Amino acid sequence: MLNGIEFLLPLILLLLTFLPFVKVFREKVKKESFVRRLVTQISLFAALSVFTFFFAISNQVVFAADDVITSGIEGTLAQGLGFLSAALATGLSAVGAGIAVAAAAPAAIGAFSENEKNFGKSLIFVALGEGVAIYGLLISILIINKL
Repeated sequence: MLNGIEFLLPLILLLLTFLPFVKVFREKVKKESFVRRLVTQISLFAALSVFTFFFAISNQVVFAADDVITSGIEGTLAQGLGFLSAALATGLSAVGAGIAVAAAAPAAIGAFSENEKNFGKSLIFVALGEGVAIYGLLISILIINKL
């Protein structure tokens, strides 16, 4: 079970990383200072990520020294890699589908605006791009069922 600091530390990390960009997106800051803010935020994110990593490692070392590790998850390395592969199958197929739809949808809208008879053909190409994400989800379900 996570204690309070283990739960709040990643939330604080994300808040400190993305909060200064609010002024940039609301266009209250000049674009010249955007690069400076971006470099500052990337370095802050890297530093806080390293701090969080070492904090997590130090807690595991203390618990390992006490020999009080009780976990509800009993698994093997193969099972962990199976879950990782299922996550990668879903995530990467969703990214691929997003790229496909980002290319096909504007072309379909353009073809439809020129000739209304192209609606069915253009809709098929957009649906084929979305099918990639469904195939990735199907593969990940099959992987998880084998575990």
